[in-house]
Amino acid sequence: MRMHAAVGRGNFSLRSFAKKRFSRLFRIQLLFVAVSLLITSLLLTAPTRQCIWEGVEKVIAVGDLHGDYEHFITILKDKDINLVDDGLNWIGGKTHLVQIGDVLDRWDYAKDIFDLIKKLEKQAAAAGGMVHMLIGNHEEMNITGIAFEYADYVTVKQFLDFLPDGYKKKKEREFKKRKGDGGDIEDEWKKLMADKEAPGEEARGVYVENFNLLYGRWIAEEHNAVIKINDTVFVHGGIGEKYSTWPLKDINNLYYLEFQKGFRERFDSFRPKILWAEDSPLWFRQLASPEWDEQLYAPLVNKILANLGAKQIVIAHTPIIQERSSRFGDKVWLVDTGISRVYKGFLSALIVENGKRPRRWRQEY
Repeated sequence: MRMHAAVGRGNFSLRSFAKKRFSRLFRIQLLFVAVSLLITSLLLTAPTRQCIWEGVEKVIAVGDLHGDYEHFITILKDKDINLVDDGLNWIGGKTHLVQIGDVLDRWDYAKDIFDLIKKLEKQAAAAGGMVHMLIGNHEEMNITGIAFEYADYVTVKQFLDFLPDGYKKKKEREFKKRKGDGGDIEDEWKKLMADKEAPGEEARGVYVENFNLLYGRWIAEEHNAVIKINDTVFVHGGIGEKYSTWPLKDINNLYYLEFQKGFRERFDSFRPKILWAEDSPLWFRQLASPEWDEQLYAPLVNKILANLGAKQIVIAHTPIIQERSSRFGDKVWLVDTGISRVYKGFLSALIVENGKRPRRWRQEY
């Protein structure tokens, strides 16, 4: 919780932080921002990607995984969840699985989770079900390259998993030459990741480029930030009044367009509208925060849900490591229970069956 609280403080000033980091580039391009955004909107056509489903009998929602592949498998295989068999193949039939973002960072096995989700997406679709992996703020931060600004986010194992093999071998030869065969190679990787000079900058750039080549584009181009199934909205951070007035497809299309612009022009060379924004659906925390008193803010939450045409909203992003699973009279459901072992929380999933009150499955670890 201490680490996540620090992230919360960073979250509030993330846009300011990004501006400061790229201030010189912003000054150079400031006069061209409006024209650039207009050209982008005219030249790029976002894909018509479905983000609303009706008539789904059963949905299982799983919160932030933060690299904990083993805990994810434990959830999927449990007899009460029953989505995969011992061979990790889909047996969930027409059920929809919603993984609500933040596969990456803090623990080591994000690549394994992505690979499993890729497989399950195809298998579930063939069975009449679906796997929805939503974009989380940690996916955004890795795609745009700012995850390295937080020392405890990208682990050495994750870093190595998304580097090209040739680059890894080249650097390890350099490490061994400098340290000898008995040297601590992992320690050398840590130093390189933290290095603020050219070698570290190059290594982080190689990571971002290769991550985006193998996974980042797949995440940004084939996945939504927010979806609605029956009368329930699913989103990583939350939705405030501003974005509740937007059609969901417009929110998802704006993410798509800004990711595409960043892939083409580099993320440090343009001024986005939704990426990095503290009030965006990937970062918004107030629905889970005690700062939003349930009595005082109930009318606003009702208004947000009315704007969305939804009965309830399911959110992750803010760890709630306690028994309580909902706020505002079961209108806001909280699914980030510290599933990853770095939080020392518990395993959980939210089971949403059409027409019934959602219920939490939980298991200690």
